[in-house]
Amino acid sequence: MPKREQLVDLLEELTALNGPSGHEDAVRAAIMAHIADHAECKVDALGNIIAFKKGKERPACQLMLDAHMDEVGVMITSIRADGLLCFATVGGITPESLLGKTVRFDRAEGVIGCTPIHLLEGDQKDNMPAVDKMYIDIGADDRAEAETLVAPGDVGTFISRFVRFGDGFIKAKAIDDRAGCAVLIDMICRDQPYDMTFTFSTREEVGLVGAKTVAAQVAPDVALVLESTTAGDTVGSAAGNQVCVLGQGTVLSFKDNATLYDKTLFDWILRKANTAGIACQVKQAVAGGNNAGAIHASGSGVRTAALSLPCRYLHSASSVIAEKDLFVTARLASHLANEICAGRLEPLV
Repeated sequence: MPKREQLVDLLEELTALNGPSGHEDAVRAAIMAHIADHAECKVDALGNIIAFKKGKERPACQLMLDAHMDEVGVMITSIRADGLLCFATVGGITPESLLGKTVRFDRAEGVIGCTPIHLLEGDQKDNMPAVDKMYIDIGADDRAEAETLVAPGDVGTFISRFVRFGDGFIKAKAIDDRAGCAVLIDMICRDQPYDMTFTFSTREEVGLVGAKTVAAQVAPDVALVLESTTAGDTVGSAAGNQVCVLGQGTVLSFKDNATLYDKTLFDWILRKANTAGIACQVKQAVAGGNNAGAIHASGSGVRTAALSLPCRYLHSASSVIAEKDLFVTARLASHLANEICAGRLEPLV
């Protein structure tokens, strides 16, 4: 079983790295440094890592476990004459999560701003500005100075400290999906009873791109996707809008905007979790999506489930999880992997 402190330390290391979609190099290098001595690894043309972990026995069916390396971010689209940067989002970020936040590029840092409130008129004062009305201020006096530091197409990520706070909570950027990556790294670095394939995919936040290619290469029988999902369990949220709750274990989805999940596999996982005494909750909304959307429809079809970590303030600079949910998700992923590889998964009905 994974050790909680080791998982937390690994999560801290991974969330400190910058890896927006299509620019996962630093994350990939860190993962490879951890797993290269424990698995047969290759990197494909899109930068995905495919790691084959040799176990003590051959499995009854081929299992793939996936987590994505990329995080949401911003991309410079143009530089204004006054040195301010126009930008677009990389992945799904709401305007509320952007305004006033600091971001880092390779050679510059900046603050996301908008027109000062005293210059706004009418309803503009009461409405959150759209992303195309915001800009990034890197402290440049004009376009020429800004161009010495950045260029259109450059990508940036939130600047955010990793903080442990309260009664077992963690705050960081990029928990989606560095938490899933941490769980898979931990599994690879431990002895496993069966052969398994682990994939660390790219560009999930911009259309599940990497997962399409890794699923085609691995062609698994069954896949487990390790993810994070929005919780919405804060003050003022009605019970029906909470989706899931921090501290109540791994989140299992029956449907989201990308996948209608295998009902037999869904029910089997709930039973297995209950029998093993591992906390597992059902996602109480049809929302979002993850790499399961690409994986389950690949090849001749793959039986796929998503195991998600409940997370507040997803896709922001300050995502929050409960430490115990991270540990529980690692336990459940390991338990299910062994059960599936042993051939105990019920057939599709």
